[in-house]
Amino acid sequence: MRYLGLDLGTTSLGISISDKTNTLVSPLKVIKFAFEDYESVIDELKDIIKNNNIGKVVLGLPKNMDGSMGFASERSLNFKKLLEENNISVILEDERLTTKLSENIIHSNNENIKNTKNKIDSIAASLILESYLKRVNK
Repeated sequence: MRYLGLDLGTTSLGISISDKTNTLVSPLKVIKFAFEDYESVIDELKDIIKNNNIGKVVLGLPKNMDGSMGFASERSLNFKKLLEENNISVILEDERLTTKLSENIIHSNNENIKNTKNKIDSIAASLILESYLKRVNK
């Protein structure tokens, strides 16, 4: 069983995938969609899950730095509910600072952040999934 990592935005979904041993994580792709049209990604996500023998999906839960939950957290909780209504098993993982860390990774590779939005989303999804796997594999 493999895992998918998801980083949800208002117009994109960054996706990462674990290897068969669940020790390595790689960016997979970014799905673009109209503003907050989350239902439009379900069929493609189901295909990815089926074609890659995915057992669980790890969805980033964006919390405020003080641990409280705001509007972005609510968006992820609603997306989790939508996924579960479509028989997709979801685990929430704290994703504080993953986007900033993704930007730092890209910047350290001397890439222009303006031209790398898709990379940021998929790297953030990878960081979310890595965080979960490290925590459960301890």
